[in-house]
Amino acid sequence: MSATVSFTVPSPSGPQPVTVSYARVGRGEPLLLLHGIGHHRQAWDPVVDILATEREVIAVDLPGFGASPPLPDGLAYDLPSTAAVFAAFCEALELDRPHVAGNSLGGLLALELGREKLVRSVTALSPAGFWSQAERRYAFGVLLTMRQISRRMPLPLVERLASTAAGRTALTSTIYARPGRRSPEAVVAETLALAQATGFDQTLRAGATVRFTDDLPRVPVTLGWGTRDWLLVRRQGVRAKRIIPAARLVRLPGCGHCPMSDDPALVARVLLDGSR
Repeated sequence: MSATVSFTVPSPSGPQPVTVSYARVGRGEPLLLLHGIGHHRQAWDPVVDILATEREVIAVDLPGFGASPPLPDGLAYDLPSTAAVFAAFCEALELDRPHVAGNSLGGLLALELGREKLVRSVTALSPAGFWSQAERRYAFGVLLTMRQISRRMPLPLVERLASTAAGRTALTSTIYARPGRRSPEAVVAETLALAQATGFDQTLRAGATVRFTDDLPRVPVTLGWGTRDWLLVRRQGVRAKRIIPAARLVRLPGCGHCPMSDDPALVARVLLDGSR
């Protein structure tokens, strides 16, 4: 069931109000799920029911994405501000150092929360921040193109394309290895989420100089990378493993950049194993 929570976050110009939309289900140790740029919390739907048998799952819409309003003017869409948002979010929901899993941008945020020692464990699926400059420029170019296309397409065209496997492939093959597995409704919803994401441009600008370069020696870390991730290519996983030597690097065969719908059973197992 979806809900919202409001709280204040410190900023240079004083406390700022933030509202976050989230869904909470299951029982067990808390597991916070963070999606990628331009996506929404429903990206995790293929694995939520499996996870909820063993975890209390809290899937959130990042500020400025999905159903969450944008950040107020006093807060930037950068790593320190977003980490402060989720520290306050966890306090508001009385989550004491939850496990966290994230994909893409969400994976980078999960690692930042681990660096700040705000979480018990981190599972990062194709996290951002381990790119070379050329790889980052390529990924940002693809994301900007996806965003422009989503904003220009009228809804009836999106719905018509989403109704066929070939159309779903055309719309989403940059992030899914098996786009035909997405339901038409999910593809329409995520195309609209990308088009309407108020935090997209500022988040992308903030990411232009981001590299994750810190080890996390006191937090269990799992890194998962799809073998068919063409957006943040899997050699970045090897780079991440060099930076976080104790991390467990898991290969996700046949999965793309957002592996949750490509192989839900495998991804759920990786998340459950990583959050023990």
